[in-house]
Amino acid sequence: MAELGYVGLGVMGGGVVRRLLAAGHTVTVWNRTRAKAEPLLELGARWADSPREVAERSAFVFTMVTNTEAVNAVTEGFDGILAGLGPGKIYVDMSTASPANTRELAQRVAESGAAMLDAPVSGSVITLEQGKLSIMVGGDEAAFERVLPILEAIGPRVFHVGPNGAAVTMKIAINLSLAVQMLAFSEGVLLAEKSGIDREKAVEVMLASVIASPMIGYRGPFVLQQPDEAWFDCRMMQKDMNLALELGHRLDVPLPTTAATNELLTAANGMGIGHRDFAALFDVLAAMAGVSNEVSA
Repeated sequence: MAELGYVGLGVMGGGVVRRLLAAGHTVTVWNRTRAKAEPLLELGARWADSPREVAERSAFVFTMVTNTEAVNAVTEGFDGILAGLGPGKIYVDMSTASPANTRELAQRVAESGAAMLDAPVSGSVITLEQGKLSIMVGGDEAAFERVLPILEAIGPRVFHVGPNGAAVTMKIAINLSLAVQMLAFSEGVLLAEKSGIDREKAVEVMLASVIASPMIGYRGPFVLQQPDEAWFDCRMMQKDMNLALELGHRLDVPLPTTAATNELLTAANGMGIGHRDFAALFDVLAAMAGVSNEVSA
């Protein structure tokens, strides 16, 4: 069992730590708000007073934070992860952040004698709890082989996709499809509802049809009732959509459905529902269609 460190204990990060603890690993944790760490400390996790201390006490250091700016906030400075790294250590960033920033950070990690991997996950709270997450990894193959058994305790499908930045690019490519699928599903539900079919019946039938991807299977019911705590809110999804559009512009890849969906995420923020799961795309479209959506309010 390895000495692990984990920074960032949101819905997904906290769930990952639970799986690592269940696998028998020693995990030292830090989060901006300690309250989120308390349930994990009760399960045996150890608290550190800074990201630097997490890195100093761990052979493998993981982060899963909100965005590029948050990655930089926990890695840089006197109390940052970079200051606590050293030869032989491996830093694994599971955040969805800028690929360019990831590559630059990997170079700085290498200067300390450590190695960095980007390893974002694909899945939800449910797939994490079920042990069905898939994980994409970018970076040095030797470092990947060292961390592979740990990653397999988080999710059974782990893919090495290339050098640093490749995995987070793959994650962005996947996430743009999540939002586009959710918008298309919402269009179908509203078309059925406004033609006279009960919304619950429309959702039931669509979830039994060929369009029911795994994501639509667990998120489609959110058009009937949003979860108490957003799994992945509109602002987080828009961050990923903007990363995708930025890559598309740089690589000359047109992303028309991504751009259109992104505008409706902007509308969700303008309507004051950006804190909801990105299934709130349905609420935006319902408002545009003149359909009441008190059920998911």
